[in-house]
Amino acid sequence: MPFMSYSHVLELRRWLEGTRANVICYGSEDYAEKIKRWSDTCERDAGAIVEVTSTSEVSETVQFARKHHINFVTEAGGHSTTGSSATHGGLVISLAKMRRVLTDPASKTVCVQGGAIWDDVNESTAAYGLAVVGSTASHTGVAGTTLGGGFGWLTGRYGLISDNLLSVRMVLADGTIVEASDEDHQDLFWAVRGAGQAFGIVTELVFRAHELAGPVYGGTLVFTVDRLPGILEFASRFDKLQDENSGFFFGLAAPSAADRTGILVLPFYNGSQEKAEEFFAPLMSLGPSINKTSMMSYKELNGIANVDPVPEGRKCFSGTKVSMPLDQHLLCDLWEHFDAIMDKYPRSNNSVLMFELIPYEKTISVPIDATACADRGRYYNVALLLCWYDPEHDAAMHTYMRALLTQIKRSDCYAGKKEPVVQANANFAGHEIGATYLFRDNLPRLQALKKKYDPHNVFSKWHDLVSHTERQP
Repeated sequence: MPFMSYSHVLELRRWLEGTRANVICYGSEDYAEKIKRWSDTCERDAGAIVEVTSTSEVSETVQFARKHHINFVTEAGGHSTTGSSATHGGLVISLAKMRRVLTDPASKTVCVQGGAIWDDVNESTAAYGLAVVGSTASHTGVAGTTLGGGFGWLTGRYGLISDNLLSVRMVLADGTIVEASDEDHQDLFWAVRGAGQAFGIVTELVFRAHELAGPVYGGTLVFTVDRLPGILEFASRFDKLQDENSGFFFGLAAPSAADRTGILVLPFYNGSQEKAEEFFAPLMSLGPSINKTSMMSYKELNGIANVDPVPEGRKCFSGTKVSMPLDQHLLCDLWEHFDAIMDKYPRSNNSVLMFELIPYEKTISVPIDATACADRGRYYNVALLLCWYDPEHDAAMHTYMRALLTQIKRSDCYAGKKEPVVQANANFAGHEIGATYLFRDNLPRLQALKKKYDPHNVFSKWHDLVSHTERQP
C-alpha cells in the first residue's frame, strides 16, 4: 500500500470537513507526541493521525483509507509491543478522544467508548458500588484487552473480561457500522469475544457490572529468593483451593533498590481483611522483606501492576502457560537467567517474569467453542516483560525473551505437556506465534467469518487469522 502524501492529508481534511475529527501530520506541533507509544520500539512515523470523536468519524476515515488504498491502524491504549497500533507512512485512527464511560446502576451495565482505559471504567463504576472484570493493569486500553479474551482479578468469580461483554458497536473494513450482541450479528459477536481486533474497530462496548461495595485486599510483597520453596508450596495450595475470591501473582523482579533479583508477589482477595489474612497466612509466615499490603479500593488495586511509560523506554512482552505443580529447579534456573540479564543491563529493572495464578473453574465452565476465545483450561498465564533503553540492545532483549520462555516450554510445568492448550493468551502473544496456536479449533470458524466480514484481511496487524497461521517461535 502507498505511503500517505501531503496531498492525501489535504484531501483527508476536506473529506472530514464538518466533523470534529482532528487530522495531524508531520510538521504539526503535536505530531511527535501523537506517535509515541508505551514502548519506544513501536514508534513509527505515521503519514497522518486522525483523532476521531465518534463512530461515524471512524467510518468516514476507514472509507477514505480504503478508497486510496492506504494502510491504517487503530490506536487506543497504545500498549501493544508488536507495533499493531503504529504504522510507517500510513494512517493512524486514534480513539484517544473517545474515553466516555457511562455506568447504569439500575441495569448494572457499563457503556464504554473504544478509547477508554480501565482506570476510566474503575472510576466510573466505583461511584455506584459496582465493578467490571477488567485488566490487572489499569493504564491499558479497555477494547484491546477485552477483545483478546482478557483476565482480571475478578475472573475467578465472574469469568474472562470477554465473558462479561454484552454488546459492541464497531466499524467493519468497508466502513459499515454494525451492532453485535447475542441478538444482532450473533456470529460476529462470537468472533469479537476473543479475536475482535481482527474484525474491525470497536468504538463502544457494553459490559455486565457486579456489586463490589467494599474494599478488597491487595498490594505488593517482596521475598528473597531463599523463600522460593515456601512460595511454590503456597502456589500448590492456591491451585487446590480454587477460591473464586482470590488471586496470586508471583515472579521475578529487580527493583532499583535491590542488589539482586527478588520474588515479587501480588496477592488479591475479594473479602474482609480477616478472611484475606487467613487465606494468605501461610505465605506471610515466610517473612517478606517488604510488605505493602492492605485493604484498598478496586481502582487502587488495579493500578498496582502498572508499568509507567519512561523516557526512551523500550519494551517487549510475551507469555506462555503453566500448570501445577511448578518445579523448584526450573524457578531457580529462571532466577539465575533473569538475574544475569538484570545484572548485565542495570537500567532494565522494570522487567518482570510473572506467574499469574487466577482460579480457573469459572473460566472453564464456559465451553471452548462458546466464543472465539480458546484460552480456557486448568492452567495459568506466565507474563514476561523486558524493559530497556538503548536501541542497540533490541535484538539481545528479544533473544532473552525467547530463551526464558523456551526454558518454561521445555519443562514439565508447561501446560501443553498435560492437555491441549493455546501457546499463550492472545493479548500476550507476539507475531512469532501463529493463529493456529492461539485459537485452536476455533480458527476455521474465525477464518470463515473473515471471508464474510473482512474478505480482504484488512485487520491483520494484531494477529493474522489468514496467513502464516502455523508459525511457531
